[in-house]
Amino acid sequence: MPPRIHSDAEACVEAVLSQVGRNIVLAMPIAIGKPNHFVNALYQRAVQDKSISLKIFTALSFVKPPLKSDLERRFAGPLVERLFGQFPDLEYAVALQRGRLPSNIEVHDFFFQAGAFLNSPLAQQGYTSLNYTYASKHVLTLGVNVFGQLIAKRGEGDGATYSLASNTDLSLEVFPAMLKRRGDGPPFAIVGQVNGAMPYMEGEAELPGSAFDHILEGPGFEFPLFAPPREAVSLQVYAAAIHTAALVKDGGTIQLGIGAFSDALTHALVLRQTRNETFRQLTKALGAGRLHPRLPAETAPFEKGLYGATELFVEGYLELHRYGILKRRAFDDIETQRRADAGELSPEDYAQGALLHAGFLFGCSRFYERLRHLSPEQRRAFRMTRIGYTNHLYGNEDLKRAQRPHARFVNSAMIATLLGAAASDALEDGRVVSGVGGQYNFVAQAHELDGGRSILEVHAWRMDKGRPSSNIRWSYGHTTISRHLRDIFVTEYGAADVRGLSDRDTIVAMLNITDSRFQEELLKTAKAAGKIERTYEIPPAFRNNTPEWIEKTLGWARKDGALPEYPFETDLTREEIALIPAMTALKNAQTSTMELGRLVARGTPWSSPSAYERTLLRRLGLETPRSIKERLTAALVLGALRSR
Repeated sequence: MPPRIHSDAEACVEAVLSQVGRNIVLAMPIAIGKPNHFVNALYQRAVQDKSISLKIFTALSFVKPPLKSDLERRFAGPLVERLFGQFPDLEYAVALQRGRLPSNIEVHDFFFQAGAFLNSPLAQQGYTSLNYTYASKHVLTLGVNVFGQLIAKRGEGDGATYSLASNTDLSLEVFPAMLKRRGDGPPFAIVGQVNGAMPYMEGEAELPGSAFDHILEGPGFEFPLFAPPREAVSLQVYAAAIHTAALVKDGGTIQLGIGAFSDALTHALVLRQTRNETFRQLTKALGAGRLHPRLPAETAPFEKGLYGATELFVEGYLELHRYGILKRRAFDDIETQRRADAGELSPEDYAQGALLHAGFLFGCSRFYERLRHLSPEQRRAFRMTRIGYTNHLYGNEDLKRAQRPHARFVNSAMIATLLGAAASDALEDGRVVSGVGGQYNFVAQAHELDGGRSILEVHAWRMDKGRPSSNIRWSYGHTTISRHLRDIFVTEYGAADVRGLSDRDTIVAMLNITDSRFQEELLKTAKAAGKIERTYEIPPAFRNNTPEWIEKTLGWARKDGALPEYPFETDLTREEIALIPAMTALKNAQTSTMELGRLVARGTPWSSPSAYERTLLRRLGLETPRSIKERLTAALVLGALRSR
């Protein structure tokens, strides 16, 4: 049966209410797969009509970053307007963040935009802690009766087809279950909103119009996909990425995340392939391989290549394919997979396999553009599928094992303990920063697969209230990955292979990758707990784990261009890139009156700004300060710039 096509969001909502009733349980995909105009119209109807009960279940509801201070507005305001000015706010998410949801509306997320809802009690109370693979089952248990999704379209009229595009993750599991009960249970509605910015993905993502009850489309419903700019990659992050790249085995499988570490790891793998001598120099200088004798450093270029099995499809996979690294293919039956890995398929037959299986995609604007312009052959090789396929081994287990040899599941954590536990999603007081997502699934899968390994990257230290603080602790009041699942931890100082080690030996390995400013105190605590002998001393080779050592070891590669601050294209301007370190320094200085005074003194007006500094001040609207407050702000910015 063909869907009803709507050119008016309110009319679409009215049709859904007539079909389903006034008690709505709405589910939507994670991240960019949300039909913003439809859900906003539904939300506004529920705001105006309290007889409607609206429960929303989803994840990664994007909100634009709040701009609190005058300096934040000066720096980030133009950037936010340029990147997100045409993105229609998800009104329920804005209300949730501000604590202003009406009593007849509930919102439950199982994954937050990192840090965006940390200080929103209403969002924290509504958070649902779930592994990603269990989300679709939970949606069905809730009794979902409306599913809304942003979709891509190809063709017109009766011949039109549609693609789940960015999000096959939950939809491919929820849609069949909903359709199975059509006519035999409570009414439901599946709603698609067409967006021309969506890449049209084929294979399992492609559906006929009959899969939807209602489709909302028209010029007024087009908008750019949410696309945050890439972060700068510090030498601290590059060091961890180089250690990780030396753990990736040729002919294997890789899972990547998103953010600066993912960009750094992608670049490190590209270096290994294209500038192999430089990569070997870097691994040798950092001592890659010295901490994990069971896993010798892998430094040779890729011949067989890698296959991607991941929940999240990021642009890094396109880069790995571009440089001949992501080229190992996965096939739909074990015998063909065996023949492919043995080199027994013709090039034409081999090219029919998948380079990657993923559940959802998300990234910068350039990534979406590249996806929209993939060749037909490439589009067929990057396959979107249900999250249950990528994130665990249940169902087609033998095939998945054949597809995923030497798997390296790479994720990040905020905190690690000396005993090998990790906190990745929440703070000690229970407040959720992001969510568990699929991290647990990949860690468990690494233990289940022959040759599989989980790699958790942790910054060894961070600035906390203006002071350096260790991210490796004796203990922490929240755990995402329990210590019995410990595997490989990576910091900028090395990789600790702790799978199967005793508690004592795990402590030794973790201390070796801890920042040296915190090693002795942590060792003292471990000794007091009786977990390590009182005579133990950290070897001299690991007592120089300092930021200065990282700078000394990798600084030449930054100057040489081997480790650029932005390894891939960025949406930031040159002025914004130059200002970011100063903005970070000012943020870190907020808790120290002495440090703020030092910055003001360094940037006082009697030291006339250079032409370059004036350009940066002009970007902030501070080239000609008109008030005492603006003069003080300009002095702080100049001081931060000159300190760098």
